[in-house]
Amino acid sequence: MDVKTYPKPMAKPVIVPSQEEAEEAVRVLLAWAGDNPNREGLHDTPKRVTKAFKEYFSGYDKSPHDVLDRVFEEVGGYDDLVMLRDIHFTSHCEHHMAPFFGRVHIAYLPQGGVVGISKLARVVDIYAKRLQTQETMTAQIASAVSEGLNPRGLAVYVEAIHTCMSMRGVQKHNVATITSQFAGEFKTNPVLQARFMDLVRAPQREFSI
Repeated sequence: MDVKTYPKPMAKPVIVPSQEEAEEAVRVLLAWAGDNPNREGLHDTPKRVTKAFKEYFSGYDKSPHDVLDRVFEEVGGYDDLVMLRDIHFTSHCEHHMAPFFGRVHIAYLPQGGVVGISKLARVVDIYAKRLQTQETMTAQIASAVSEGLNPRGLAVYVEAIHTCMSMRGVQKHNVATITSQFAGEFKTNPVLQARFMDLVRAPQREFSI
C-alpha cells in the first residue's frame, strides 16, 4: 500500500489548563466580543462551552489503532470490495474553529480479513472530533485504515460544507469541498476506481426492518 503515514497529533497539550482557566478564557472572549459575561444569560455559558468542547474534541483521547485492532479472518473466501457509504460527520477547522460537516465514503479490498463495519465509522469520528483541515482528515483516515487492515486497495472520499466559508469571508453557501485518497489497486486500476465513484454517486435507498 502506498498511503503516506502522517505523524499522530499529541493527545493533549504539554500543559493542560484547569477547568477554571478554561472557563475564564471563555469569559475573556465574551467580554472581547462586546458582551457582559456576568449578565444572567451568559453566567453559565463558560461552563457550557467547556463541556461542549469536550464533546467536540473528544477524538484527542481516542486511538484509531485501538478501534482497528481486531480483524476477522473468517470471511468465506470473500475478497471483493467492502464499502461504507454516507458516514455523516461534524468537525471543526483548525483555522477558524468553525464547524464543517458532510459525509465520508470508505471502501477497501480485504487482504486476509475484514473489520467490523462500525469500526470504520468510529475511525471517522475520532479524526472528525479534532481540529484539522479536511485534507488532513482525509489523509489520516486513509493512513489509519491502511495500517490497521493492510488492504489490497483503499479508497476514501470526503464531501463537506464549511461554515468558515458560508458564515464569514466570501459568505458563499452550499459550496461543497471534495477530497479523496486512493491507494493500492484503487489507485492503479481506473476501472475499480470508477466502480467506487459510481457507488458513491448512486441514489440513496431507504431500508426498513
